[in-house]
Amino acid sequence: QVQLVESGGGLVQAGGSLRLSCAASGRTFSSGTMGWFRQTPGEAREFVAAIRGSGGITVYMDSVKDRFTISRDKAKNTVHLQMNSLIPDDTAVYYCAADDRLHFGPLVRQISNYQYWGQGTQVTVSS
Repeated sequence: QVQLVESGGGLVQAGGSLRLSCAASGRTFSSGTMGWFRQTPGEAREFVAAIRGSGGITVYMDSVKDRFTISRDKAKNTVHLQMNSLIPDDTAVYYCAADDRLHFGPLVRQISNYQYWGQGTQVTVSS
């Protein structure tokens, strides 16, 4: 059984940092795609970042690409999201997602292309 377990969320002041982690068990995704999405109440879940393939190519949404960094620890089957210079608009529940396939272009941003999901971790940024 595949499980994705997120950790590292919390409350932080604007300008601060948090590091989210997602530990995968039951399957390895080193040749596939792992990503982070986020969702606020009443809004659609949106793509934040992804890392794909053995080469670890990364993709970001425009509003975070100079502040967030996604990385992967293959040995631990874990993906991280380092979030710096946080702003109140980053407040959301952050979800880890994974898929066995490599996704390119707009496909990497589509929720329907990820087979496995974590339960989410709350990130709250105060002003």
